[in-house]
Amino acid sequence: MESLIALFTPHGNSTQWLALGFIFFLAGMVKGIIGLGLPTVAIALLSLSMTPMQAAALLFLPSLLTNIWQLASGARLQPLLTRLTPMLLGICLGTFVSGFLFSKLDPVWSGAGLGVALLLYGIMGLASVHWQVPSHAERRLAPVIGMATGMVTATTGVFVLPSVPYLQALDLDKDKLVQAMGLSFTVSTLALGINLYGNGTLQWNIAGDSLLALLPALAGMQFGQILRNKMQPILFKRCFFIGLLAWGVHYLWGAVKS
Repeated sequence: MESLIALFTPHGNSTQWLALGFIFFLAGMVKGIIGLGLPTVAIALLSLSMTPMQAAALLFLPSLLTNIWQLASGARLQPLLTRLTPMLLGICLGTFVSGFLFSKLDPVWSGAGLGVALLLYGIMGLASVHWQVPSHAERRLAPVIGMATGMVTATTGVFVLPSVPYLQALDLDKDKLVQAMGLSFTVSTLALGINLYGNGTLQWNIAGDSLLALLPALAGMQFGQILRNKMQPILFKRCFFIGLLAWGVHYLWGAVKS
């Protein structure tokens, strides 16, 4: 019993936990408003004081459970799961292969990769790039998109590229798109968690930290869902993507200086 209590006992002082709680509340609020952004925002902010992979390990439970929540909020899952299976299998393969090849990646390079991912995502969001995937090309393109997403996930801890632009190009309605992103993020989180556990970054002794981080994330997500009906989503998205650009520049500059 004592070992179980120790397992779920959080580490750090009250100041650190206030900062951590604010980060996860903010990340959850973003996800509640636009349906994505929790891992991206949390990893971008947490990586100011730790490596992206350490941030991803701390983020594992909040990311997994909020994505399952998002996934379960939609209608019938089976048709969407059948359609997206080639991409989801590609995500798993790309994550595992890249995790094996780059398990000893220097944190400087991981930070640079995070900066590039945030910059690209911010630029695409601000440019409002709209493209469509023809139905005849979907079967061939889906595994490639999945593999690329898995590679980005394994090296940066961020799994929005290129999966989110691809899903947006499938001409799904709003509810199905949110559910599809939840499905993609859930699979990416699980695959990344297996990688992190395999290389020793995700350990049981941070279970308490990760579990407690879930509380402000859920609170922020609920608050964001309330705000979604009372604000202009376009303006919020623009601010969100500008913030990603700023973080991307910060991490790239840090990598260059190192």
